[in-house]
Amino acid sequence: MENFLSLAEQNQQAAWKIIKELDIENIWRNTGAEINLVGSLKMGLLMKHLDIDFHVYSEQLSISESFKAILKISKNPKVKSFWFKNLLNTDENCLEWHLIYRDESSRDWQIDIIHMSLNSKYHGYFENVADRINGFLTDDIRQTILRLKYETPDDLKIAGIEYYRAVISDCIKSYEDFINWRRKNVSYGIDLWCP
Repeated sequence: MENFLSLAEQNQQAAWKIIKELDIENIWRNTGAEINLVGSLKMGLLMKHLDIDFHVYSEQLSISESFKAILKISKNPKVKSFWFKNLLNTDENCLEWHLIYRDESSRDWQIDIIHMSLNSKYHGYFENVADRINGFLTDDIRQTILRLKYETPDDLKIAGIEYYRAVISDCIKSYEDFINWRRKNVSYGIDLWCP
């Protein structure tokens, strides 16, 4: 148990160091945007899948302004690649950015930045989900989620929300039960579960 708790704490510290080094929050704020941390880092549930998630909201959503912010972040030589999806003509109505940052230990971190307009129907939604999950995190629930993430094979990509829903809503405790739970609770598209 100490092993995965220690790993989670080390990853939290490393993630905050990366955010500060890349100056992600200030770069976006300097564009006039609102930037909010979401996902596992915000909830203290970052385990083996090294990802940092932000939602960014601008009054006027501009591809060129979004590119300018990403280019400033990407000037750091530890940012090895980035790509984006233009989802402005979809229900999500956003620009989706993904950056790969390689740390001193040659570990790759994925930084996901979802850029939306202030009037997006998702404005604040996932921030609220993270706050609600945080409200349910007893020591036992936190340790169960971290253990399940730790026991997940490295090559199996599972969205964090699946762990949270399984443990909080359905009291899943073991990895075997979690895999069985996933088979019965297939999620398509954006998972809007909130405790």
